[in-house]
Amino acid sequence: MSTPAVRLSGVTKDFGPVQAVRGIDLELAQGEVVAFLGPNGAGKTTTIDMVLGLSQPTGGTAEVLGMAPRRAVAHGLVSAVMQTGGLIKDLTVRETVEYTASLFAETMPVDEALANAGIASIADRKVGKCSGGEQQRLRFAMALLPDPALLLLDEPTTGMDVEGRRTFWSAIRKDADKGRTVLFATHYLEEADQYADRIVLISRGRIVADGTGAEIRALATGRTVRATWPGADHEALAALPGVDQVDVRGEQVLVHAKDSDEVARFLLTQTAARDLEITSKNLEDAFLSLTGADA
Repeated sequence: MSTPAVRLSGVTKDFGPVQAVRGIDLELAQGEVVAFLGPNGAGKTTTIDMVLGLSQPTGGTAEVLGMAPRRAVAHGLVSAVMQTGGLIKDLTVRETVEYTASLFAETMPVDEALANAGIASIADRKVGKCSGGEQQRLRFAMALLPDPALLLLDEPTTGMDVEGRRTFWSAIRKDADKGRTVLFATHYLEEADQYADRIVLISRGRIVADGTGAEIRALATGRTVRATWPGADHEALAALPGVDQVDVRGEQVLVHAKDSDEVARFLLTQTAARDLEITSKNLEDAFLSLTGADA
């Protein structure tokens, strides 16, 4: 059995009286792409900082590839792509990557890093002239240079257009297929659902859900019944058993309920409603449900 890429055992982190992380147990296998989700202040960044060795746990242990995080970073086994910082505006894209490569004893070829990040075509452009999405892909190219076993991404596609995001995640998937482990934090829930092998949801310093996108969605109880019903009777719908919420938007009515069959039966047999649809909760619904007041 291979050594886990990341292993956190009973990890806590206190800042004075504030408990930012309250006991996290987490294990990531090599080659996994894992989304780390949670509302602001949930403890995501604090946890990632401990995986990077930027801070030490107050309690518990953190290991990266079987060693202390700082040692793994020193061996070039870990790279991170953060949202901001680290770029010199007057250098070109290629010069930036070449300068970063000079800081390592061994790196992949600069042209390969540029190609993998999808920015070979703008290699001669000044960094200051690059869009936010292009600068983020430049950070990705820099992170790839030491060919790390673990790649941590903080909001990696911020500022990218749809095509840029698709290209970026295509590159990430190819890397993971070769055995690289990727842990990313994002506010784009559909991105986590589409590209992650696994989603870890954190709230108030604790993991509240861990599984595939389908497994996380299944934790959000109830379904949504949508129908066209001019002059919908809001009170009658709200009074039905198991109804959590009723939204009337013009001629459209949306009913969130634990018993969608009861709602559908009422709409189809006792009202003039038509065009009825029943859908399961999505990842956003699960996120809001599982994080509670933090959301």
